[in-house]
Amino acid sequence: MRRMITDIQINKPEPIIKTEKRLELFQRSSDVKQTIKRLEAGKAVLITAFYSNGLVLLKELQIHLKRRMPSKTFQEQREFRAAYHKLSNLILLEIVDHKLDVKKAPSIGWLEKLYPETSNFLLTFPQVQGLNSSWQWYQNGINTPVLRNKLHPYYGTYFPTRFDHLILFDNWLKRYEGPKKTAIDVGIGSGVLAFQMVKHGFQKVFGTDNNPNAIVGLQEFMGDSKMSRKVALDYGTLFGAWDNPTELIVFNPPWLPAKQPLDNLDGAIYYDKNLFPSFFKEAKKRLLPDGKLVIMFSNLAQITEVTKAHPIEKELASGGRFQLEARLTRSVKTASDKTKRDLNWRSKEEVELWILTNK
Repeated sequence: MRRMITDIQINKPEPIIKTEKRLELFQRSSDVKQTIKRLEAGKAVLITAFYSNGLVLLKELQIHLKRRMPSKTFQEQREFRAAYHKLSNLILLEIVDHKLDVKKAPSIGWLEKLYPETSNFLLTFPQVQGLNSSWQWYQNGINTPVLRNKLHPYYGTYFPTRFDHLILFDNWLKRYEGPKKTAIDVGIGSGVLAFQMVKHGFQKVFGTDNNPNAIVGLQEFMGDSKMSRKVALDYGTLFGAWDNPTELIVFNPPWLPAKQPLDNLDGAIYYDKNLFPSFFKEAKKRLLPDGKLVIMFSNLAQITEVTKAHPIEKELASGGRFQLEARLTRSVKTASDKTKRDLNWRSKEEVELWILTNK
């Protein structure tokens, strides 16, 4: 089964249509303190003249918030980021003819590719930054230590920036001696796990994702190549349309429990309370008697004291569906000395590869 690109509505920043209502303008000569007060009052600000003026305002906003908010613990860092997200998204940029209407601005191909019918509109500065970074990754590609070819992630698609769990999975695949007729990759994202399985000899990988951008991006990336005949895609939640039993199910879920409702991108980082119970229930229906269920996870939530609960341990203790064959771990590389975040907990972080079988 292969759903066509035209059937899927892509996630993208909602364009803000400019109205007659006058916006507060910000340029290099503007009063920064007064501008931040306007943001805190919930009023939008439009960046003018130079793109760098927006960068200056964002930096001043960060300094302002750091004076008021501690950012030492993992939870405090999350609270700081939430406050920064709220205020920074009141800072706007104007797009005219699919280009940023300020001087010395980056050229972002997504503005035309994602908005073919809307050439003049507004976006928030953080949204523009996200589009710009994504365009660079999409154009230039990303190297991973487990694949020969670069990934070219589509806008709004999760892709790995850390590789310890991928190396752990690749090493396991090298030793895997089971059948390699089919596998299911739940939450295929940028395709890295599926491509790893094809590299190690799997004949067919069925990939699903509830993010339409992931499906559209992979369809475009694979085109009519040999890989497109090895990897089949479906846009849907968890297992989507794939009902047939398989010998291997692979899942790289979010590693942190959600504290609030999730938006499209947060769903790649945080999981809600229903994700794992639903996944294990559906996986049981689709795993062949001698098949294996492989889950990539981390002790991140436990060592940062976000929660003591571990969803895989909980399933093994009370689910009654699966048993543990092996749990492999790999220490995460320590954070860069240049980072400004307090990441002492990284010295304790381990990525985990859980291999489960049917009871």
